[in-house]
Order: sequence, then C-alpha cells, then structure tokens
Amino acid sequence: MAPPAQSQRSPSPSQPSGKSEVSDLKLQLRQLAGSRAPGVDDSKRELFKKVISYMTIGIDVSSLFGEMVMCSATSDIVLKKMCYLYVGNYAKVNPDLALLTINFLQRDCRDEDPMIRGLALRSLCSLRVANLVEYLVGPLGSGLKDGNSYVRMVAVMGVLKLYHISASTCIDADFPSILKHLMLHDSDTQVVANCLSALQEIWSAEASTSEEASREREALISKPVIYYLLNRIKEFSEWAQCLVLELVTKYVPSDSSEIFDIMNLLEDRLQHANGAVVLATIRVFLQLTLSMTDVHQQVYERIKAPLLTLVSSGSPEQSYAVLSHLHLLVMRAPYVFSSDYKHFYCQYNEPSYVKRLKLEMLTAVANESNTYEIVTELCEYAANVDIPIARESIRAVGKIALQQYDVNAIVDRLLQFLEMEKDYVTAEALVLVKDLLRKYPQWSHDCIAVVGNISSKNVQEPKAKAALIWMLGEYSQDMQDAPYVLESLVENWDEEHSAEVRLHLLTAVMRCFFKRPPETQSALGAALAAGIADFHQDVHDRALFYYRILRYNVSVAERVVNPPKQAVSVFADTQSSEIKDRIFDEFNSLSVLYQKPSYMFTDKEHRVPLEFADELGNLSIGEAANNVVPTQMVEENDKDLLLTTSEKEETKGSRNNGSAYTVPYDGSSTSVFASQAQIESAVSNPTLAGHSPQASFAIDDLLGLGIPATPAVPSPPQLKLNTKAALDPSTFQQKWRQLPVALSQEISVNPQGVAALTAPQALLRHMQSHSIHCIASGGQSPNFKFFFFAQKFEESSNYLVECVINTSSAKAQVKIKADDQNTSQDFSTLFESALSKFGTS
Repeated sequence: MAPPAQSQRSPSPSQPSGKSEVSDLKLQLRQLAGSRAPGVDDSKRELFKKVISYMTIGIDVSSLFGEMVMCSATSDIVLKKMCYLYVGNYAKVNPDLALLTINFLQRDCRDEDPMIRGLALRSLCSLRVANLVEYLVGPLGSGLKDGNSYVRMVAVMGVLKLYHISASTCIDADFPSILKHLMLHDSDTQVVANCLSALQEIWSAEASTSEEASREREALISKPVIYYLLNRIKEFSEWAQCLVLELVTKYVPSDSSEIFDIMNLLEDRLQHANGAVVLATIRVFLQLTLSMTDVHQQVYERIKAPLLTLVSSGSPEQSYAVLSHLHLLVMRAPYVFSSDYKHFYCQYNEPSYVKRLKLEMLTAVANESNTYEIVTELCEYAANVDIPIARESIRAVGKIALQQYDVNAIVDRLLQFLEMEKDYVTAEALVLVKDLLRKYPQWSHDCIAVVGNISSKNVQEPKAKAALIWMLGEYSQDMQDAPYVLESLVENWDEEHSAEVRLHLLTAVMRCFFKRPPETQSALGAALAAGIADFHQDVHDRALFYYRILRYNVSVAERVVNPPKQAVSVFADTQSSEIKDRIFDEFNSLSVLYQKPSYMFTDKEHRVPLEFADELGNLSIGEAANNVVPTQMVEENDKDLLLTTSEKEETKGSRNNGSAYTVPYDGSSTSVFASQAQIESAVSNPTLAGHSPQASFAIDDLLGLGIPATPAVPSPPQLKLNTKAALDPSTFQQKWRQLPVALSQEISVNPQGVAALTAPQALLRHMQSHSIHCIASGGQSPNFKFFFFAQKFEESSNYLVECVINTSSAKAQVKIKADDQNTSQDFSTLFESALSKFGTS
C-alpha cells in the first residue's frame, strides 16, 4: 500500500523557509524597483509586508535597505508608510544607512500630497542621528509654513525632536519664536496645542541657563496668552483642553473679578463627557478659590454633581480614578457630601478596589443624621462573600463608632458581630471592641459580658488574640475566668508564634495579678520565666523589666503597669495634614490615586525598598567540588526576583516575629543583662541577684511556687556546618515553599562590605568560606538578592536563607527556614557573624 501523501503547507509569511529567503526578497524588490507595469504596486505591497514581518520578529533585513528605498518611489501611501517604518527602524542603529534615506525623504517632503509630506517629515525627524541635523532645518522651516495643518502639526513636533537631538541647532534656527507666532495666530487648534506643548518643554529646559528663556516661559502664563487660549478652548481636542487647563492652574489672577471671569468661561467644561477635562477644570476652580473661603465652599457644591455623575458612568478603572479624587474632596469637606452618602453604597458587581474606596468615604461622611442608615448598610456587607470587603466594612463600623457621640446602636451591632460564627468577623469585631472600650469605658459591662463567652481557642489571628488578651487583663475583675484563661495561654507559650500576642500576654498577666493575686500568681511566674527565655528581643526585654521592677517594689510596679486609665479622646491619623495638603495641591495627578505626594514615588531617596517573592524561578546547581565556588550560580534577572512577597508578615522583620537583634556572645565583655542561664537561675533563686531575702520574699515565693531550683542550663555546643554541602535545586524550591519562616531579621552590613558588593561574586566566595553556599543570586544596585543554603555537619538537616541587601541603607533583610527549628537561632547567629565579616577579611 502506498504511503499517504504529505500535506502541502505553504510557509508562513513571518517565517523564512531558508537562508536564501532574504536574498530572494532582495532580487524581487530589485526587479520591481524600476517597473511601471500594471499591478506593480500590489506586488510591492506583498513584498513590503514580508519585509516588515521579518523585521518585526527580529530577522535582520538591513541588507534590503537600498532596494526598499528604490521601491519607495511611488504615490501609494500604504507603501510609503511601510517604507518609512522600515527606514526609521534601521536608521537608529545604523547611521550610515540613514544617510542613504535623506535624499528620498527630502524629496517626499516636497510632494504634492500633504499626507506624504507630513509622513516624510515625521520620518525624517525620527531618524534622530546627530550628524544629520543639518538636513532637518530646511524641511522643518518649510513644514512650519506649509498650507496644510497636518504638515504644520508634524513640523511643530519635529522641532521638539530636533531640540532633543541638538538644542543649539534648534535655538540658532529661531524655531521657538516661530512656534510662538504659530501658537498665537494659527487657525488650527491642534497646531496651537502642539506649539504650546513644545514651547513649554523647550523653555523649561532652557530656563536654567538662559534668562530670556525664563522670561518666555513666564510669558506663557501671562493674561493675554491665557485669555486667548481660554476663548478658543471649545475648539481644542480633549487632550489639548487638558493641556490648556493645566497651564491655567499656574496663572495668578490680579483680582477676584478676573477669577470669576475665568470660572464663568469654564463653567460648561464641568459638563464635558471626558473625565480628564472635568477633573482638570475642577482643579482650576479649586486652585483659583483657595484664598476665598466662601467661594471655595460654593465650588465644592458646584463640582459635586459632575463628579458623582462621572463615578456612575464609564469603566470601573475610570470610576476608580474619579472616585479617588472625590475621596480626597470628601476627606477635606465631608459635610458637603453627607447628604449624598447613598452614592457611595457598594454595588454587587463593582471591583473590590472600588468598594474599598467607597467604604472609606462612607466612614468619612457619616454624621448624626445619616449614621443609622450607613451602619445598617455596612452591616449588610459584613456577610459579603468577598472576605476582605467584609473585614473592611466591619472596620468602617468601628471607625464610625469612634467618631460619633451617640454609639448605642453601633455598639449593639458590634456585639452582634461577636456572636456570628465566622472567624474573621469575630476577629475584626474583637479589635474594634478593644478600641471602643479605650474611648468609651462606660460600655465595658455590656461588652465584657459578650467577650467573656468567646473561647481563646477559637481566636487565631494575632491582632484579635492580642485584643482579647488586653481585655482579659484590663477587665479581669469583671471576668470570672480571666486568670484561668490567661494561665492556659501561658501554658501554650511555645505554640504562640506572634510576638505581639506574647507581649500583650505578659502585660495582661501582670495587670491581672494586681487585681486578683492569688489566682494569677502561678501564671505570672510561668509567664516571666517564659518571657525571659524568649528569643524575641522585645519580649525578652519586657519580661526582664517586669521581673526587675517587681523585685524592686511591688507598689511601684503596680503604678507603672496598672495605672488609672483615662479614656482616649482621639486616635492617631495615619497621614499628617501636611501630606494631605500636598496631595490636594497635586489634584488631577497620580498622587491622588497613590494617596501620597509625588516626591514619595518619583524621588529615588523616598522610594520604598523593593519587596521580593519566594519564587526562585529556574535554578541550576552543580556538584559540590573543591573549587572556590563549587556551586553553579544562576544569575536571576530582575523580573524573576523583584516581585511582591507572599509572606509580608515575615518580611516585616523585628516588629512581627523572629529575633530582631542577636548580639554575639563575647566572654570578655560585660553585658548589661545577664545571660539566659543566669536569668533562669535568678528566677528560681532570686537571692543571687544581691537583694535581701526580706525585701523580695513575696516575689521569691511567687516565682518559686515550691518548685525546686533548676540548675543553670549549659550553653549549647557551637553549630558546625558541612563544608561540602550539596542541594538539588528542585529540592531547594520544594523546601522553600513548604517550610515556615523560622527567623526574619534585619542585619547591618559594614561599609567595607557594601563597597565590596560592586562584585557580588566576592560575597558568594566569602560566605562559602563559612560553609554557607549560594544557589541563586540576582538584582542590581542598590538591591541585591541572594539565596543561600547550608547543612548541619554529619546530619541531613538543611538551612535555607533569603538575603536581600540594600547598599543604600547598608541593611540586609534575612529570612531563614530550617528543617530543625530548634537550631535556627544558632544558625542565625552564625550567618550574621559571617555576613558582618564580609569586606573586612
């Protein structure tokens, strides 16, 4: 039986069938170059399409340059466009080829068709080759005087391109003066807008070196120019209107009548369908009336309707941009929008980022007249399937409660949240009830009655557990089981990973002890012992402080830890008024969307440190050998490394968990604090501290509780690492994703180490000399990222490290994961010691 015939498939025009394809194209283009046969333009189009497609996918077709230029001698506008695209692409990288295009582009600049003239002039100015600027002056001068507005519009932007190639040539040719004349006298508004844009850029750049340019820049915001542009604003395109309105914001009117004239002239712009025009007009109104309080108030009333209309129309992205500006105005004048609160109700189909912004606005506009309706609506959102929005809605209810005088109904709603069977609802409600009791202590009886029914075992979120513990300590006299709940929490001290919770637990047990000593005595002793032995510096310090102040004087300790409480009147705002005013001054910009002034995200020194992801990407590692760097490192690029982290809680460093600061033990130095063994010995036998037994008898009995003194725990043996450790990259990735973060800390890098990081390989060799190997590295100054691993000597236990070094701050953010969690602190000390020696050895 004959084999089946293979299907004949024609090669794709974007994929050359062989090396001779480009040569074939060159031959075909040469044959068509001088041909005048019918249909030759159609054949050229097909060939040009092939050339452009090859060029687009990265195939070098620069050898066809001459043939393409010869074939461009046609009146077909499509062929001209494709030829200009080809010429512009290769002229930038090959100035010698660009010289060949000058003649035919200059010829096309004199073509009868204005479209071809404009396209040729734009392509000529887009070559951007410094040694060809002399060929641009003539065509640009002719283009600025051309009778067709399209050619003049292209020529204006060509002048700006010429300025960036050679500023002196542009100034010597007196092009800025020609642009100024066109701006004030040209009949086409697009030409006027282009002139305004080009002149602003040119004179702003020249103002630092030329007084004349500085005067010309000031002349742009003079009364004649501003009034001329405003009188023609209806003729401009939407982009040009925004440009003119931005210029108007810089104009300072001479008196109030001039302000009203401008506002009357722009009144109809508030009804424009384009949101950018409306926002630009609003900015003008707000800026002009800043010094006129009554009129400024009326402006808020006037701009309210256009903004609310824009929010309800258009895409979610556009609605968010408008809503962000409305949010800024609501925060400045909430009373103006209090009657329109229903416009800020969340719709079921809105994205979460829009809902979150609306919740903030509902919180801001709440007052005595609308609080009930707003709180009722927010309570409906608490059952939302979108958990983050449900959390935000509960927080919004709490914020309203903290800013109102009559909170009866709101407290009842919050207590109902505590009785719901959803963990996240209970968690958020607990945090809010704590804040509510800090401001309204008179509600403690009602709140504690409900809080007392909540089991601490059902509360897992750190902030919520910390709030519950705070209430157990603060109101232990009203909660019958408070000492026993706290005791159970102390017994599970080692299972609590949040330092915040452990800190609150120490304080709560202390307060409970002063109110109910017999029932809390054993819990306090256990809590102080556990706290002093805690690896987290803050927890250790607080426990040691409590222990010492109790030994000094119990009455003093009570006055310090459990003083009479005063109600909190005002909670701290997250943003200062200065920052808010700065954002308001930058209305109709990204500052409003980011909710921070522009310098915070444009100035390099104010940029926040980049966050990194735990994903390692594709890594490869070779067999360990005796070379200087036995591991084959893969330099990760920024896109692989500089991503957002999925473990934000761990990367916060010392504030959340892990040892924030570890001082290497030096036997020759005298520490202010005793070692852990000495502390434990002092806890079990306080007389060692040098105090008289009579002075500390009560505390001795408290901490002893009849338990025999435990001998001092000997220092653990020094951790030894395997010098020839090897780890498969897939195993590294799997372990990194599965293991929890054992420690997260910030380490200072010495100046010599920062200087040596100009060659990151030096750090890899240095760390390997300490048996810590690098499996991947990447980043660029000032942020470098390294992944290290190490293995315990004669054991299969691994330590994984993510180290992010910022050379600007000379800080290293270190995240450690370990198979053996018990030795992670020892490894952390070893790693810190090795890193601190980098650059000094």
